[in-house]
Amino acid sequence: MSIETIVEQALQDGYLTPAMEAEVGRICDTAAELSIEEYMALDRLMGALLTGEVVAVPRKQFINVMEELVLTEAIARVAETESSTGATLDLGDIAAYALNRLPPLYATTEEGASYQRDKAREELSAMIAEQVNEAVARNLDQPDFYPERQSIKKSPTSDDVLSQVGALLKDYAHKFELVPQGK
Repeated sequence: MSIETIVEQALQDGYLTPAMEAEVGRICDTAAELSIEEYMALDRLMGALLTGEVVAVPRKQFINVMEELVLTEAIARVAETESSTGATLDLGDIAAYALNRLPPLYATTEEGASYQRDKAREELSAMIAEQVNEAVARNLDQPDFYPERQSIKKSPTSDDVLSQVGALLKDYAHKFELVPQGK
């Protein structure tokens, strides 16, 4: 998406979403130099934000209490498992796995979040622990994909690259049979 497109969308909707803001930032960060059109679009956006024609949507208007509870449980399980097994686990994968199998608990105020926390601790703590434990078990059960793999080495001649590709094909396509043409 271009800056001009994002600005037009924001002007049309009256809102600048966090995703739109992030995309504009990414474009500005990666561009060596912005065009006149891009500067003009950014100027229009700034003017619209200052006048209230476009409202910037805050990054987070709500709290998902389930994320907090799952992360707390996952951190405890990961630390316990890593110390007892010596394995390295991915906390993000574990939390995401569990969160995808649990109901969200959103609140818009700290008072609401406190209520949701208490309710979840009473009613959902066993379910949270079960999902996190399952996520840890699945994470431990993941195989190491081709630990012996090697990247193609860069070399000055094309013959070397061809021989490396040939060796890779022999290793990974060993069941492939070359059938002569014309038979």
